Amino acid sequence: MKTRCTANTMLLIVTIFWGFSYLFMKMGLNSLQEYNLIALRFGIAFFLAAAIFPMRLLKANIKTIRYAFVLGSILFLVFTCITFGIKFTSTSNAAFLVSLTVIFVPILTALIVKKVPETNVIVGVIFALLGVGLLTLNSRLMINFGDLLCVAGALFYATHIIVTERLTKTVDSITLGVMQLGFAGALGFIFSLLFEAPIFPITAGEWLPILVLSILCSAIGFIVQTVAQQHTTSTNTGLIFSLEPVFAAIFGFLFLDEILSVQGWIGALFVLFGVIHSQVNWGAIFTQDLHYTRLIHYLHQINKTTFSTNKTK
Repeated sequence: MKTRCTANTMLLIVTIFWGFSYLFMKMGLNSLQEYNLIALRFGIAFFLAAAIFPMRLLKANIKTIRYAFVLGSILFLVFTCITFGIKFTSTSNAAFLVSLTVIFVPILTALIVKKVPETNVIVGVIFALLGVGLLTLNSRLMINFGDLLCVAGALFYATHIIVTERLTKTVDSITLGVMQLGFAGALGFIFSLLFEAPIFPITAGEWLPILVLSILCSAIGFIVQTVAQQHTTSTNTGLIFSLEPVFAAIFGFLFLDEILSVQGWIGALFVLFGVIHSQVNWGAIFTQDLHYTRLIHYLHQINKTTFSTNKTK
C-alpha cells in the first residue's frame, strides 16, 4: 500500500510538471520558433536521459533503434501539432484538448481489433465531444486553428501510446524511451534548419523555459513515469494524468492571466468528466462494492449466530 501511494504521488508530481509545460512552451515561443523549441527540448532531454542510462544505450540493437525512430517520429508529430497549436489558443484550451488522448486510445484500439468500445468509453466520448464544442466553437460554429491542431496532437499522442505498447514487448523499454527523445530532437533540428533560422537562447530568461521543458517535463518526467507505473494500476495512472489540464488552467490563470468564459469552464468540466468516465469501469466498482457489502452482511450473520449459540450454551 505504501509503495502504491508513493508511486501515485510521483505520478501526481509528473502531472504537475506536464501541467505547467504548456505555460513554458508559450514562454519559449517568445524567443524561439516552433521546430527550434522542439529540437532543444528533446535534444537536451535525450542527452540528460542518456547520461543516466549510458550502458543501456550502448547495448541497443538495430531493432531497438528502428523502433525508436518510429516512436520518435510520432512524438515529433505530437509536439509539432501542440507547439504550433498553442500559438493560436490558450494554455487551458490546449491542455483540455490534448487530454482527449485518453479517449482516443480506446477508440483507436477498438477500430484496430474491430470491437465496439465499452459503455463507459462511449459515454465518455459523448461528454468529451460536447465539452470540445463548448470549449472551441465560436458564434459562427467554427473551431480555432490552434484548437484543431491540439486535437490532432491528441490523436497522434494516442497513436504513440498504442504503438509504444506493441513495440516495447520485444525490446528494452527504457532504451527505447530514451532513444525516441533523441530522434524527436533530431527531427526538430532538421525541420528547423529547413524552415527556420535555428538559434540558441542567450539570456537566462530565454533558457528558463527550455531547461524546464527539457529537464522536468521530458527527461525527469519520462524516467519517473516509467518507474512509478511499475507500482500502481493503469486506472490510477489514467485518473491522475487526467488532472493535467486542471493544473494547466491554474498556471495559465496565475501567470498569463488567462480566464475561461463560463461556457469554456462548462466545456472543460465536460471534457474532464468524459476523460475520467472513460477510464473507470463503474459497473465493476459497483459490483465490487456490492460483493463487499454482502461479505460484511455474511460476517455479521455468522457473528450473530455464534453469539446466539454461545448464549444458549
